[in-house]
Amino acid sequence: MRASQGVDILISALEICGVSTVFHGPCTDELASYSGTRVRHVRACHEQGAGHAAEGYAMATGEAGVCVVAAGPGATSLVTPVINAYKDSTPLVAIVLDQYGRADERLADISLAELAMSGIKHAFTVTEVSELSVTIAEAFRLATAGRPGPVVVEIARAALTGYGDVEWPAHRAPAAAAPPPEALDAAARLIRESRRPVLYVGGGVQLAGATAGLRALAELTGAPVVTTLMALGSFPGSHPQNLGMPGMHGSVAAVGALQQADLVVALGARFDDRVTGQASSFAPLARIVHADIDESEISKIVKADVALPGDCGTTITGLLGLLARDGGDRERLDPWWARLRALQRTYPLGYSAPEDGSLSPQYVVQTLGRLVGPEACYVAGVGQHQMWAAQFVSYEHPRTFINSGGLGTMGFAIPAAMGASLARPGRQVWVIDGDGCFQMTGRELATCARERIPIKVAVINNGGLGMVRQLQDLFYSRRFHGSHLDSTRVPDLVAYAEAHGCAGLRCDRAEDVEAVVRKAEAFSDAPVVIDFVVSEDALVWPMVAAGTSNDDIKVARDLAPIWDRAD
Repeated sequence: MRASQGVDILISALEICGVSTVFHGPCTDELASYSGTRVRHVRACHEQGAGHAAEGYAMATGEAGVCVVAAGPGATSLVTPVINAYKDSTPLVAIVLDQYGRADERLADISLAELAMSGIKHAFTVTEVSELSVTIAEAFRLATAGRPGPVVVEIARAALTGYGDVEWPAHRAPAAAAPPPEALDAAARLIRESRRPVLYVGGGVQLAGATAGLRALAELTGAPVVTTLMALGSFPGSHPQNLGMPGMHGSVAAVGALQQADLVVALGARFDDRVTGQASSFAPLARIVHADIDESEISKIVKADVALPGDCGTTITGLLGLLARDGGDRERLDPWWARLRALQRTYPLGYSAPEDGSLSPQYVVQTLGRLVGPEACYVAGVGQHQMWAAQFVSYEHPRTFINSGGLGTMGFAIPAAMGASLARPGRQVWVIDGDGCFQMTGRELATCARERIPIKVAVINNGGLGMVRQLQDLFYSRRFHGSHLDSTRVPDLVAYAEAHGCAGLRCDRAEDVEAVVRKAEAFSDAPVVIDFVVSEDALVWPMVAAGTSNDDIKVARDLAPIWDRAD
């Protein structure tokens, strides 16, 4: 058999791994020129955009996203997406090409693997063409196995230009890890005995493909469900047992349920401080059952009474089997539900219209979600608009809300939406972004226009960095510094969109929101940007201040709920 050049082997390996789309930074022409293969090559304007696009693709599908950059500064620009993927357990294969043979076959003067070592799952260095196909296969296996994450493959020039054969390993998919039977028995017993249970659902349930099992477990037990930022859509937002998002900007009912529960069953969640608040005062009355694929997360923040290490899907299936024998006893939870329904009625999510008559950002997000509906995919940036997107859009299906949760990367949304749109052709993909985030990676609109990727971008333009301004307002005596962006339309977002080959629209009145959203929906083959000019004074409520107890949640400035304390 005739030997193949390394670059051809790399393309073949990607095809064998089932890759349909690769996102490139500039200067990766060796791969991007392969237009005749089954792999679509999309060149982003910047390496960070390529990385976030690969993340968006992965988060929309559950498959590993792929990005390719050049060594040196191309690799350093990929550090943020790689660490972002690590923090959010997103499967990513980041390939670094050394086309010029830097430093006598060393991959780069600055190695991506070295820079991001604390934020990657594994790193490979390929110096021989004979190692190439086997390494690519292993990279994809590692990226998606167990707790997903980013894998870096740095490929030397000798491996790209040399000749060899494709050697494909025969990997067998490992069985899903299951928790010990005695631990499952203990967890089931606690659930049966509990009078105030809560299912605390994290992103791990979605990553495990266990959302159907979660719904069955919730309906069998009758327990209330709270879903973290990364789990929105894992349990239908309209389901009567869904109390919403817990934590810093969660609903009062969700926060109160955790604080008054006698049992918290954490499924694929890591007890992040944005959920727990002051960890020492979190769920003080509750026994803790913690299920997670990553055993190191269990008892790391909050001590577990029952540890369930293993795949969330397998764990949920095991609990269903044990609990189904009893037929359930939902009536014992009636007093608990009465208390929670009272919290929902007394402290619903809401907002007040701005006193100056300007457009309410919450109204924009709520109206957008109502008009576009739950079949669309929503991608958020980071900041106030991210929290409003979590609060005021009802997510009914998994993988329909994509955002940067762990690292909180501003500029994530537009390139991630580009990846999500290519992953789910035919589905509307809406970006809910802030004007600060938008200006960080808005250049990727040119990529969307060039590639005819019809994302729709709703910029919640409050003329500033809203979340920074909110913290300065509440905790720094309104000493505003660095949080105000130019309010004289610099840049003019409509002109910016048009300059990048997109349609640009503007809206600053509540009565025009519906019409402009419908107009944006009519664009089917080109990106569109809507500049929603909104009030700069709107704040995100409820709020638990950083480092304080969830008991101290505020529903508005200087206004706290009155708790009906559990026995």
